Amino acid sequence: MLNFIARPLTRVVERYLPDPFVLVMILTLIVMVAAVTTQGTGPLEVAQMWGDGFWALLQFSMQMLFVLVAGYMMASTPLVRGLLAKLAGRATTAGGAIVLVSVVSLAASWLNWGFGLVVGALFAKEIARVVKVDYRLLIASAYSGFMIWHGGISGSVPLSIATEGHPFVDQIGVIDTSQTIFSSFNLIIVLALFITVPLVNLMMLPSAKDQVLIDPALLDETETSDSTSDRPAERLETSPVLNWLIGAVGAVWLVAHFFGGGGISLNVVNFLFLTLAILLHGSPRSLLNSLDDGIKGGAGIVIQFPFYAGIMGIMVQSGLAASVSEAMVSVATETTFAFWAFLSAGLVNFFVPSGGGQWAVQAPVVLPAAEAIGVDPARAAMAVAWGDAWTNMIQPFWALPLLGIAGLRAKDVMGFCVVHLLIGGAIITLGLTFL
Repeated sequence: MLNFIARPLTRVVERYLPDPFVLVMILTLIVMVAAVTTQGTGPLEVAQMWGDGFWALLQFSMQMLFVLVAGYMMASTPLVRGLLAKLAGRATTAGGAIVLVSVVSLAASWLNWGFGLVVGALFAKEIARVVKVDYRLLIASAYSGFMIWHGGISGSVPLSIATEGHPFVDQIGVIDTSQTIFSSFNLIIVLALFITVPLVNLMMLPSAKDQVLIDPALLDETETSDSTSDRPAERLETSPVLNWLIGAVGAVWLVAHFFGGGGISLNVVNFLFLTLAILLHGSPRSLLNSLDDGIKGGAGIVIQFPFYAGIMGIMVQSGLAASVSEAMVSVATETTFAFWAFLSAGLVNFFVPSGGGQWAVQAPVVLPAAEAIGVDPARAAMAVAWGDAWTNMIQPFWALPLLGIAGLRAKDVMGFCVVHLLIGGAIITLGLTFL
């Protein structure tokens, strides 16, 4: 059983994996040294690159924070929480709980990665209230579904190249999602992971004596009341009328946008989730209480994204990212190109943990190489997309929102995720290479 493999990996990770903020500081120093020693960049230039890039992702950081917050507000509405609680009641055993959380997380992450992270964490907490199961593995199961996100309908790389006027349109044109997200090779990879991820999580379930349980009382959340006095201001805060009016305006815009031929983008998805949250919460006060809870999980995004933007600035401006990609792609053939592009993307993801940012770094190298070798640009793009998603299993950055909701640390779950890295990586590379 895989729990014999996961157990020592978990101990190693618990012992040696630092806090994600410490990790990003270490990665910053590694990239600085690499830029100086391999690219011939001076130390002062590196410092300049880091500082210039430090605030380059402010808009994107706000978008990512809003994905978390809007997803949390949506997932914490009475309707969604009720559905999650009802679904959680179907789990009666530890193994059933693990499988159910895995499937829900996979499905939600395929639809939207932010929604998947939030729903996975909230659903895992609902399960932990009714079933005695290893809480670390339960949360790791919720996070493992995230591996599928870049092969889903919120994948930033396939959505980017399907958009008119994208940065590389002169080179590859506009590539429809039928050739990427909904291509046969991608759908088969997705299906394989839908089957494999829950089974792997089930096989990592520790024996009863080794399970780390959590007291359900610790998962209880303070109920907030909309009871109010006769003061007009408080009546406004607890009235559903404002929510309905504003939500209706948002719904009108969304209908006009989609029926007018508008596509899916990060801003549109965030607007959709916010509109639904406004409509489904009973009052402005209920919405704001949910916001207060959801924002706590975004602390890591606020402090760490600027550091990753600084790392990205060094890697792009010094040429280090291009050198990494070129070194791997240079040994590729038509058959192995997707594998090497996937591997290089997995490596770059440690230093540029943003699908869109990573594509901006790697596309100028990967696309010309694919054209020279005769590889379909859609497959090359999806190789980069899957590589980005793959190493998220051991790059704790994107686990931060989920861990914030769950009340765990990265080292609590990453040992289990290493197993997914190994097995999932094998499945994805086989699919990219031979399908």
